This record gives sequence, structure tokens and C-alpha cells, in this order.
Amino acid sequence: MTKKLPIIKIPSLKRLPKHIGIIPDGNRRWAELNGLAKHDGYKHGIEPGIKLFDICLKLGIREITIYGFTQDNTKRPAAQTLAFRQACVDAVLGLAQKDADILVVGDFLSSSFPKKLIPFTKRGKSKKGSIKVNFLVNYGWNWDLNHAYTNKSNKKFINKIASCEISRIDLIIRWGGRRRLSGFLPIQSIYADFYVIDEMWPEFKPEHVFEALKWYQDQDITLGG
Repeated sequence: MTKKLPIIKIPSLKRLPKHIGIIPDGNRRWAELNGLAKHDGYKHGIEPGIKLFDICLKLGIREITIYGFTQDNTKRPAAQTLAFRQACVDAVLGLAQKDADILVVGDFLSSSFPKKLIPFTKRGKSKKGSIKVNFLVNYGWNWDLNHAYTNKSNKKFINKIASCEISRIDLIIRWGGRRRLSGFLPIQSIYADFYVIDEMWPEFKPEHVFEALKWYQDQDITLGG
């Protein structure tokens, strides 16, 4: 018997961000609290990503960027690095089956970059192309910006950084209670509103996204003007 998925009731919203950044933190802490090894937490973060995508698709969000792992994260123990690399592969391959235009941004020349994700370092086009989904995998803000100095074209600096295909972010949602950007797309995040959810990423609920969007309704979006 096929299990019926719960119906997600979308709230009425007067204004939606065009681009949402996602920092899915708290996987290791959640694992420890649930009697698991730290590295076991990452595989429990895949399903929340799929649910988040479905919600954003229904809402009509045009673009989302999900923090996979950073170059600094690769300093962690081998069991953890293997686990979050595999989680990123599983998440990207899972979303590739959906209505998403996927782009993976990160240092793909490094041995830390999952080879299965190399084909996604160029923007893929789905049949409908309803939403752009960007993954930051083996990403580093320093690597991103330094890319502009090795690009000898006459383009503007902002068009030469490694993440130049990713648009400006309107709203960043971070799970896990931490109140920091952790190097998340410094150029695109410059005018982003920042909303923190105390629950950890594996505890994801649709209500978390709706709470952030309701909060966003009352923010004064001036872009410095």
C-alpha cells in the first residue's frame, strides 16, 4: 500500500523572495542527541532538502541555494567528510529527477569534490525549468573571489567570481541556531535578510519555511536606498 504524503497547506503571502539561501546546519549535533555517531547525521539531511524544494516549487520561488560543504569542512575526520560528500551527491542526484535547473559551485579540481557531481558544474536545464537550484560543494569564499583574479577577461569583477551565475539573495534561512553566515556567498548575501531557526536541519518542518517567509513580509527591503 502506497503511503500518502501529508498535504502541505501554503499560507497566503503578499511578497515572496526571488532567491532563498539555505544553511542546513546542526546535522552532527542532532546525531549526537539521538545517540548516533556524528557522521550519521548527514544522511538524515537529504529528505529535508527534497521537502524544501517541493515547498519552494509550490510557492513559486525562482531560485534557491543550498550550502553543501565548505573547503574548511574537509578538515573534519574522514568518516564525516565521506558522509557529507555522499549526502551532497545523493541530494543533487535526487533533485536532478525533479523540475530543477541544477548548478553545483565549488572547487571541482580538488580531490575533495565528488566526481559524480562534475556534470552539474554547468547549469542543467530541466524540461520546465521552474526553479534554479544551486549547491555549494567544496565551496570557499576565498576560492570564489580569487577566481576573479585568474579570469583575464574585461568583465566586471562581480561577473568574474566563480559563483557569478548565482543571483543576489533576498532571504537566508539558517537551521541549527547559529547566527553567522559561515562564508556563505559573501557577494550575493550582501543585502540578504537573515532568519535563524533553532531546530536542527534533520528536524525540518514546512512550518519553518513559512515562519521565515511570514517574518520576511515585514522587513524593510531598501537595498541600501
